[in-house]
Amino acid sequence: MIQDYKGQKPSVNIDDNIALIKGLFGDSQDFVGREFRPGGAGAPRLYMAYFDAMTNREAMDFTVIRRLFDMDWASLPTHLPSIYETMRDRGIATTDISESDDMFDILYFIHAGDTPVFIDGCDKCVIVATRGFPNRGVQSTELEVVVQGSREAFSEVMRFNTALIRRRIRDNNLIVKQSKLGSRSLTDIAVVYMKDIARPEVVAEVERRLEAIDIDGVSDSGCVEQFIEESWLSPFPQVQLTERPDKAASSLLEGRVAIIVDNSPFVIIVPVTMNSFFQASEDYYSRWQVMSITRFLRFVGAFTAIALPGLYMAIALFHPSMIPLLMVSRLAEASQAVPFPAVLEFLLLDAAFELLREAGIRLKSASGGTIGIVGGLIIGQAAVEAGLVSPIVVIIVALTGICTFAIPSVSLVYGFRLVKYFVLALSAFFGFFGFTIAMLAVLAHLAGLRSFGFPYLMPFAASEMNKYEDLKDSLFRFPLFSLKKRPFFANQDQAARVRQDS
Repeated sequence: MIQDYKGQKPSVNIDDNIALIKGLFGDSQDFVGREFRPGGAGAPRLYMAYFDAMTNREAMDFTVIRRLFDMDWASLPTHLPSIYETMRDRGIATTDISESDDMFDILYFIHAGDTPVFIDGCDKCVIVATRGFPNRGVQSTELEVVVQGSREAFSEVMRFNTALIRRRIRDNNLIVKQSKLGSRSLTDIAVVYMKDIARPEVVAEVERRLEAIDIDGVSDSGCVEQFIEESWLSPFPQVQLTERPDKAASSLLEGRVAIIVDNSPFVIIVPVTMNSFFQASEDYYSRWQVMSITRFLRFVGAFTAIALPGLYMAIALFHPSMIPLLMVSRLAEASQAVPFPAVLEFLLLDAAFELLREAGIRLKSASGGTIGIVGGLIIGQAAVEAGLVSPIVVIIVALTGICTFAIPSVSLVYGFRLVKYFVLALSAFFGFFGFTIAMLAVLAHLAGLRSFGFPYLMPFAASEMNKYEDLKDSLFRFPLFSLKKRPFFANQDQAARVRQDS
């Protein structure tokens, strides 16, 4: 591993450096190492190394190679320090260069797409920024879709992502701290926060948890998410993932911290509360009356997704007297033709619905949605006509699935889908008593969760910590001019957000 070379200086003999680099990368057919003498027989030897398709060949040819060959090497001083400085200052026509006398840094830059240039007789080299690896660029969002608002999405290139955030926050207090994760992958990772708004203890805790990660490779931000969560047994996410730069920028202005992982189009935002998952970027771009109703419907949909199947089982199996008499007779008539118990009937149809949803995700976007809708209609109708399920179960499964689609966060939806079966099981065994116990257990679990020290149910719990200001942006969204204070995430010295009187 290249970590073994940390602290080792390059040799003054260029042949030793060439042998070292070729010994490490020579077996890879995409590795390119070139030794040349641009000044002729009397000039010093140079050596450059890079990986094909990781570098911008045009920039390297015109800013490095051509400039070095166009230099008048005969007029240069004869002593090496001056030759090295002249090559660095006049022979490379780009501002983005650096120097290194550590072999670990040099080998890392080769992996990252940059090009080191060695000169014979010098124990350091010039690193030329020539990164030009393939990427998607800045594209539109796919999961967090809005009607009104920015269409830009994060990409897999970390530098693009930091630029998208800086484009929205032009403040010198925006801090980007970069490090590496993975002993073999050496994945770039950046912690982004507002120095005057974010709480120092939160930033320190984020950095501590990232430093504690000891793993060979980090492929995506989802890997980092699992390492920095407090409760790994909980089905509910304790960090937030977003693909929207405007969402990340607004979160930073609230005092939260963003974690950008190279090679991942999703940025991690911490701390997080359950209320944060119900807030969409579009909520702040449209009129507050419409968005307040929309957000309230999201909360209703989340409760329905968890409670409706268990509530139906409790009533149908233990408390049928609560159903109107006419409806009871229809339900009984429909259930007589079904050969399965009510619980198994629901589980079979729900499994088919989940399979259709998963198939729709894996298929191409043009046909995935169509297959999910048409397949659900056909299978549901065929199952009812075949007497495998009753119509009321089809309605409940469909309504439960629709309610989960109203929740903006995919990771929270996964938690609700798991908790739904817990509520269903207790309700099927113990009726309303089991339903009540299950809902109280879920509520107690949520109340016990924390995200980097913040209660998960804020502002519905511990709302007095911010003088009830956070309640203005919870079940309903108040007008923007009334949201004068930042959420409790922020440093209280910078609590003011809207300063003009209204």
